[in-house]
Amino acid sequence: MPNLSIKTAWVTTPLLALSLAWPVSAQQTDEHRAGDVTLNVTTIAEGLEHPWSVEVLPDGGYIVTERPGRMRIIREGVVGRPLGGLPRIAAVGQGGLLDIALAPDFAETRRLYFTAAVPGQGGQGTAVFSARLSQNERRLEDVKRIFLMNKLTPAGQHFGSRIAIAADGSLFFGIGDRGDGDRAQDPADHAGKIMRINTDGTPSAKNPPGQPLPEVWSSGHRNPQGIAIDPADNRLFTVEHGARGGDEINAPEAGANYGWPVISYGKHYSGAEIGIGQTADGYEQPLHYWDPSIAPGALAIYRGAMFPEWDGDFFVAALKYQLVARIERGEDGTIGTEERMLQGEYGRIRDVKVAPDGSILLVTDEEDGQLLRITRGGES
Repeated sequence: MPNLSIKTAWVTTPLLALSLAWPVSAQQTDEHRAGDVTLNVTTIAEGLEHPWSVEVLPDGGYIVTERPGRMRIIREGVVGRPLGGLPRIAAVGQGGLLDIALAPDFAETRRLYFTAAVPGQGGQGTAVFSARLSQNERRLEDVKRIFLMNKLTPAGQHFGSRIAIAADGSLFFGIGDRGDGDRAQDPADHAGKIMRINTDGTPSAKNPPGQPLPEVWSSGHRNPQGIAIDPADNRLFTVEHGARGGDEINAPEAGANYGWPVISYGKHYSGAEIGIGQTADGYEQPLHYWDPSIAPGALAIYRGAMFPEWDGDFFVAALKYQLVARIERGEDGTIGTEERMLQGEYGRIRDVKVAPDGSILLVTDEEDGQLLRITRGGES
């Protein structure tokens, strides 16, 4: 995405006007078509300020992050007040409060993880936190920063950073190049990398050995804002922003280099060529790329009962064209055709998640952002 003008706000406590809960207006459902499938899109909540991520709680409620630095619970028609206990957050350009992921044993432990841009010496950078949701759902408790990237700068772009939880409980997450492409190829810099850490912040033993930063899983990523693990085979996938063209879906393998900024299918915003071309020895090719860019915000792999015809397909949230891209995958993982859904209907789509019941959740990255739920036509 183009560089944004940098506006800084160190968020410590929510504004009083934003601290109140409010009822959601009567939920509206619109009907759309996607190929041969009728979709019902229901507005679950609105009035959210640049929501970035959503997760489904065990009782069917939702927990949502807002980039300016708030986390809320939505349940039974009510958008809750911001949770207390969040750390100091740098709402800078594209940064702020970012992804959230529930621990696999959340129902018992109430443990969750989240990413955020945080202030520090030299500027700001991406951090990962562990916390516990209080029993009364009013605040986060036992908040611990378990990771902070090693080089902070004043730049306000390319923070990453979604979380995917592996079968062994370790955390995958991505960090962008922070606006400086060369950092993605520096083995002593966390920028432009996919990381894998344990829940206490220590590096995963499954990372490649003998590297300067033991947390690093793979390198050469521009700005991975989508990351997901296919529950069918535990394979990791990412989606990341290109420049002018060159958005990519990758399947990061341990120790592999995905090329940015040495190779790319895009061009600089000036129109100049990037690196040395589209391919080169030692650099991996994407599974899929877009030119022109769609500005991908998140990635999900569909495994659910509600839309069996979409089993295994990629779903990519897109900001630029305000759509959800569904990319077919064969049983052997081969990439098929792309269908663009809901284009221009709801604004910039930031997150896409497959809910436990097989419905699909979206959040829209707008000042008056929405939480949307897609169900099959005729479903309630």
